Amino acid sequence: MRSPLMPKATAVWLVENTSLTFDQIAEFCGLHPLEVQAIADGEVATQMLGLDPVANGQTTMAEIERCQTDPDARLKLLETAIPPQYHRHKGPRYTPVAKRQDKPDAILYLLRNHPELSDAQICKLVGTTKPTINAVRDRTHWNSPNLKARHPVGLELCTLEELDQAVTKATRGKKSLADIEAEIAAREAQEEGAEA
Repeated sequence: MRSPLMPKATAVWLVENTSLTFDQIAEFCGLHPLEVQAIADGEVATQMLGLDPVANGQTTMAEIERCQTDPDARLKLLETAIPPQYHRHKGPRYTPVAKRQDKPDAILYLLRNHPELSDAQICKLVGTTKPTINAVRDRTHWNSPNLKARHPVGLELCTLEELDQAVTKATRGKKSLADIEAEIAAREAQEEGAEA
């Protein structure tokens, strides 16, 4: 069940400003009735300011009044109460200044451990440019002596899911090294059998 934003603050306001039962407040806020009772007794959230659910568009005053007259009624959260979830847009992402110095380390890691990735995929994963990738690859980067191959997920430059998707996409349709070695061994065996 969905609950309002900042449920404890909402519960504080409902306890202080309405005559709703603890069960009604608890169900609306997604809390346990004993938590609501502790709020009412002043044992919990004593310093917390109440958050008006009517002013925030989470419910209406008519809905609160309806539930105050009928203890068995339950408050309903408005459909518009929960803001839409953030969806990451396609395109360049912002990298904080503190993380920018970590990009060459991540590039070095990807070049060493995932040679199947194209420069474009590395650019997209780490948020860098092709000249920077070439500089790290050729060891002409201004900080080359100090670079350490570090995992880009650990540096928080990309997610593990994004890295896995890029590697899967890069290896799709390509034969693995083990498959190529097996084919070479099979050809050599055929050639030896033909010579005998």
